[in-house]
Amino acid sequence: MDDQNKNLILATALSFLVILVWFVLFPPPPPEAVQETPAQLQADGTLVPPSATGAGVVPGVVATPQESRQQALAQTTRVEIESPELLGSISLAGGRIDDLKLRKYRETIEDDAEIVTLLSPAGSANAYYALYGWSPAGGLAVDAVPGAATEWQIESGGTLSPGNPVTLVWDNDRGQIFRRTISLDERFLMTVEQSVTNTGLDAVRMFPYGIIARHGEPDQVGFFVLHEGLVSSADGDLNEMSYDDIADLDFDPAEGAAAEKTGVAENGWIGFTDHYWMTSLIPQAGQKFDFVSKYSQQSDVYQTDIRLPVMEVPAGGTQSVTTYLFAGAKEWDAMRDYQDNLGINQFVDAIDWGWFYFLTKPIFQALHYLNILIGNMGWAIIGLTFLIKTLLFPLAYKSYVSMSKMKKLQPEMEKIKERAGDDRMKLQQEMMQLYKTEKVNPASGCLPILLQIPIFFSLYKVIFVTIELRHAPFFGWIQDLSAPDPSSFLNLFGLMPWGTPGPESLFAIFSIGVFPILMGVTMWMQQKLNPAPTDKTQAMIFAWMPWVFMFMLGSFAAGLVIYWCANNILTFIQQYSIMRSQGVKPNVFGNILSSFKRDKQAD
Repeated sequence: MDDQNKNLILATALSFLVILVWFVLFPPPPPEAVQETPAQLQADGTLVPPSATGAGVVPGVVATPQESRQQALAQTTRVEIESPELLGSISLAGGRIDDLKLRKYRETIEDDAEIVTLLSPAGSANAYYALYGWSPAGGLAVDAVPGAATEWQIESGGTLSPGNPVTLVWDNDRGQIFRRTISLDERFLMTVEQSVTNTGLDAVRMFPYGIIARHGEPDQVGFFVLHEGLVSSADGDLNEMSYDDIADLDFDPAEGAAAEKTGVAENGWIGFTDHYWMTSLIPQAGQKFDFVSKYSQQSDVYQTDIRLPVMEVPAGGTQSVTTYLFAGAKEWDAMRDYQDNLGINQFVDAIDWGWFYFLTKPIFQALHYLNILIGNMGWAIIGLTFLIKTLLFPLAYKSYVSMSKMKKLQPEMEKIKERAGDDRMKLQQEMMQLYKTEKVNPASGCLPILLQIPIFFSLYKVIFVTIELRHAPFFGWIQDLSAPDPSSFLNLFGLMPWGTPGPESLFAIFSIGVFPILMGVTMWMQQKLNPAPTDKTQAMIFAWMPWVFMFMLGSFAAGLVIYWCANNILTFIQQYSIMRSQGVKPNVFGNILSSFKRDKQAD
């Protein structure tokens, strides 16, 4: 039993170490930036893509001063946006999509909490918006194409809503008429069709672009298991870049900023991702284009661009191009549908599945469908626990059978220990001979734990990163499975009139709730099915382990602690039943009483 316990402790420690090292590894470095002609710095701080004629950087221009969001919105004429998921408006100045809120998501679980704001106009705090335009490629002046400050007119449509597109128009009075038709689906996708009609006598050349600009580095969760920043896909290559990484890119004089350019042959997209939200520029599948990631230190603006190939518009002709803008919540089913129906490669992988994606993806899908079936994510987590225990039962059976044999050998092992005394070599030799004779593998008991560790970390990742778990209720006091159990024994679970320490307090670790305590108790009871280690150090480690885990996991998401509780209870039932079937009758409560007596004698 000594070897079994040593192997168990060693395997658990090594597994935790390997997983932690795995999580903190950084992705490969980005490719080198490609030089191009200079960009133009606009009054709002965004960098308009450079023209093929090499227009220079506008000197001495910085981002507009901050004002309230409502004041910034009131500065321009607007087209309203309204759908089951979105609420906002489009500014006719530049045709910017710069006002967007998510109707079904609130900042907190309170009924009267503010709905989540995704996009905000330039000039306001945390400005974040998308804009589109054309850049001249010969034969046209810079001011002959629509840009960030162009005043568009409404040609058709009223409020932008599903089934009701809006068309904006701008005439440069030089023979070219530009149109932008924006359509909206029921979820989070806008279709943006840009066209130019050339009524002049000569052909003109230009290329369309799209921009997402973010003023200043946004507030972030800042946890190493979650990526926040730039995310992109280029012909099957998924890339992530933090805001610090963007700012650390080499300065590109052609872009007027720290920048990196990537060419895409057939399929790709780029955007900014937050914990639960994302905004992405998406050309149609099969469309060749370039995308650029950059940071302007002068204006403190992070930016992503897509630049499509140069188009020649003949005299009397029209050219158009269609792209998509995703702006909303990273809901798995919505992103999967866009990926499948529109051919947006790797779009569902914008959800940060992590290095254990081969576990996190199926675990989430199982939770998703169980939630649809049951109608409650908490019970879905318990259902997932049943499913995992069922799948691992064959291995668990072998392990618990081996542990039952070890328990039967406990008297013989005690005799060997008495005979060997302080001779550790003799003790090990006789133990190994006993295992060989009885055909017992002391390390087999480690296997279920080794398998549970990556599953546990994968479930932790799923609960932390997926929006489907955000603010998902269970029952009673558990109204957000992605947050810690809000109850606390420090105020007798709400019976006492005083509050409990907040998460910023050093004493928060002692403010554990019902489910963390239940997890510690069930882990302790499960431990009592096994014979107590004869080594005092091992016995002390095992005795403290349930309570250490109880405090460690007390601040984890309630959904994760509920999984662990359910897993402990099912493991206890499985192990107890299998040991009984092997002729071992574990006296659980006797072991518990014995442990109390040993602790008292030790004191």
